[in-house]
Amino acid sequence: MAELLQKVRVIDPVSKIDELFDVLIADGYIKEVASHIVDIHSDTQIRDCQGFVLGPGLVDLYSHSGEPGFEERETLLSFLQAAAAGGFTRVSILPDTFPAIDNPALVAQLQQKRSVETRKKKINLSPPASPLPLLQIWGAITLDVAGKQMTELADLASAGVIGFSDGKPFENLALVRRVLEYLQPLGKPVAFWASDRQLTANGVMREGPDALRFGLPPIPASAETTAIAALLELVAAIGTPVHIMRVSTSRSVELIASAKAAGLPITASTTWMHLLLDTKAVKSYNTSLHLDPPLGNPSDVAALRAGVRSGVIDAIAIDHTPYSYEEKVQAFAEAPPGAIGLELALPLLWQYLVETEEFTALELWRALSTSPAECLGQEVSAILPHQPAELTLFDPQQIWKVERKSLYTLSQNTPWLGQQLKGHVVQTWC
Repeated sequence: MAELLQKVRVIDPVSKIDELFDVLIADGYIKEVASHIVDIHSDTQIRDCQGFVLGPGLVDLYSHSGEPGFEERETLLSFLQAAAAGGFTRVSILPDTFPAIDNPALVAQLQQKRSVETRKKKINLSPPASPLPLLQIWGAITLDVAGKQMTELADLASAGVIGFSDGKPFENLALVRRVLEYLQPLGKPVAFWASDRQLTANGVMREGPDALRFGLPPIPASAETTAIAALLELVAAIGTPVHIMRVSTSRSVELIASAKAAGLPITASTTWMHLLLDTKAVKSYNTSLHLDPPLGNPSDVAALRAGVRSGVIDAIAIDHTPYSYEEKVQAFAEAPPGAIGLELALPLLWQYLVETEEFTALELWRALSTSPAECLGQEVSAILPHQPAELTLFDPQQIWKVERKSLYTLSQNTPWLGQQLKGHVVQTWC
């Protein structure tokens, strides 16, 4: 059935448009975009979308699926449903499952399972049915993501992985250099998390006044910046393009800006929670605020926001990391680091960055859709006639409460649990 979205606010980073339009969608394509559409078939479903936002489907660079191995945290189906509910039309899972995604057989198994789930399931948002998003899989760089022995990278590339990453810091720079040499002819993205684990030691919070005040073991910013500097030197020497994950400090933004100005082939991302919260939030000792890398000091948050707006930081990643209730109910320093985010990121980023006018709507949507796709070597279509309908419809004013019954994810490890949020995804097309 054709759908006519009337008076919807179209935000399109591709064509740099932020205007009110009527949009006609049918047979998986955008049929017409105009200020007023009147020539439609009698069976076209007409929807009044005043106050709604329509943008390209959101793209997540990296997140964690519980399945295989930790289905009590998240199944592949619940992960995909949560992603659809959050407005994502493409999501990418990291390979640190159990077993790790380090062989073509497991890649094929996960792709097949996603295909089966797509045939069986759609999700009802409010109330239109939305499809499950495209599942993209990062192949492990090393066997069992242990950082010691390289996987059969060419075989994984042939199996259809989106790119290569362990999603964990590397301790062996000689191995990183060898990986960059091996990956150069494969033409697939490679993502590294730059963190010196010796400098991190047993820290759980960014070093600074708040770490002292709260009595938590600190992590110096240099744990990240020294690792980024070393990685940049290897990129300069080898020339293989690299994506730098989980950027979290102001000095890291400076290093990346300098490297880009020098022409190094790099892209970078930070996570959505590092843009919203700083070390002061840890005062609550909520274990969902125990992240790795940790939340930054206020100066770090300001630099990250400026970096995203300027494009030095290319994209915002969700890094959705589900854990069971039992795993998170521990002392702050003992709980595993990570928080869920697929269903929360867009509403909270919109509320605290766009509605406050710190970001334009185009800047935020670009960092959540077209830019992450570009980091993966992909494109997102403009919202124009004859283009595929890969879209997200968002209501910035809808109020809802974050609770077990309102979430598709199986886990609840978020500091916003029990709170009311403003902004909710209405529907996706992909």
